[in-house]
Amino acid sequence: MSSSTNPGALFTSLEQTFAQTALGSSRWYLVALAALVGGTEPLLADQLYLHLISKPEFQTPATRQALIRRLREALVKLISIIGVCKPIEAILSISKVEREEDRDYTFSRENWKADQANHDRGLDWLQKIYKGNTDDTLALFNAHRDFQWISTEITYGLYLSDRSVLDDWDTEVVVLAGIAIQNLPLETHWHIRGARRIGFGIEDVKAVLEGVKQAGGFMEVKLNRLPSVEEVEKDV
Repeated sequence: MSSSTNPGALFTSLEQTFAQTALGSSRWYLVALAALVGGTEPLLADQLYLHLISKPEFQTPATRQALIRRLREALVKLISIIGVCKPIEAILSISKVEREEDRDYTFSRENWKADQANHDRGLDWLQKIYKGNTDDTLALFNAHRDFQWISTEITYGLYLSDRSVLDDWDTEVVVLAGIAIQNLPLETHWHIRGARRIGFGIEDVKAVLEGVKQAGGFMEVKLNRLPSVEEVEKDV
């Protein structure tokens, strides 16, 4: 597949898949974004943006500014999942096609501090996802404590626990899709389980994974290590 391939059919398919779930109409594009950026096609973020702003619900500057806040926050959160370079490519590809009147100049983390409050927020969200597995999971890094610190203070504290734009379900959609598109079995298992623990139905989680697989097929990305929802369910 070349990056010039039109992904419109993928977007339409994802939208239809999510319409049959409790995930609503504003999360399918978070899966599309996470999968494209976490896969091989971050530059197609501009096509996703253009597809969305062609819809009736995004026909004013205010609604497009609200949309870009959601897309931008998803990309910020994805930095903790896939690294910084691909999200930068994605946001700049969107920036090139934005109209000036649609630009949003807010800055969500302007006043962020690496303090006790940040630690508490991060740990609170981590414990919602991991519940009784929190201590055991963090203990995996006892001999590599930089990763333990990064998990609590940065991944969860700085990135994932921020609720100024995306809510709990939005965040877990982004995280699960961003991990699964990388064909990572252990962490996909953890976040299928985490999604179920914060209230996703089985069919909702299946829809996220199906969306990832559709995007993976579009990009010709191999996804042969992902656990099924049924395999994880006994661990929920």
